[in-house]
Amino acid sequence: MENTTGFVTQLGMDHEAAFDVAEEYGFDYVELLMDGDYERRAFDPVAVREAAAARDLDLLVHLPFALDVGSAYEHVREGAIRELVAAAETAAEMGAEKGVAHANSKAWGPAWDRDHLRDIVLDSVREMDAETPDDVEICFENIPGGAFSTRNFPDLFEETDAAMTFDTGHARVDGLDSAEMARFVGDHGDRISHFHLNDTRKPQDEHLPFGSGTIDFERVLGALPADWSGTLSLEVFTLDYGYIGVSKEYLDEVLTAVDTETVGE
Repeated sequence: MENTTGFVTQLGMDHEAAFDVAEEYGFDYVELLMDGDYERRAFDPVAVREAAAARDLDLLVHLPFALDVGSAYEHVREGAIRELVAAAETAAEMGAEKGVAHANSKAWGPAWDRDHLRDIVLDSVREMDAETPDDVEICFENIPGGAFSTRNFPDLFEETDAAMTFDTGHARVDGLDSAEMARFVGDHGDRISHFHLNDTRKPQDEHLPFGSGTIDFERVLGALPADWSGTLSLEVFTLDYGYIGVSKEYLDEVLTAVDTETVGE
């Protein structure tokens, strides 16, 4: 298994400080949340690219996720897709390799047929995949209760060529335990390009420091194909970088154990 590791920034984190921490803790990249102060018009992408390069860091981005790309209203949908594509273009200016996106609809459920909304979301996924810059891989995330939650995400695989961001905490909210997550990544590892490592103690989106919840990450990551290559982002809801450091230490232990098991097979 070939992987690189990083962490997702949170609202209130400055990119320069995040890059310093990433360099100090030995991360390969930072996944920059492109919202709030880092909405695409609010910062200089060239300056961000140069700041990352100065620390020998790669970049990924979490594209804006409040956009209703699956809207039942055509002009809302078109505008949301335009905005997401524009954000991806800014990400390309930064030199970002991947962009995480949500494939979902916020349409009022009682008023709209679920299958119709699903088809709208699939069309949007195809459009976003086609219209975003080729050098930024768009990885769509499993969203609990959304058009494509973890359990029906294979339908998106069948209908599109899109890559996936597998969020472990979201999978837990969708009712999967560690064994079921392991089966999922074992079956679909060829389509999973990116992970959000989101720990939790129960079926809630807790985003705890990695290793402090109950998800068996060694089992989940160990189920990936031996030749899997991708990116692993710690997604911890904290502004205290100390928890990011502790999470990195535990992740390194898990990856060492997974590599040891793979060699022994």
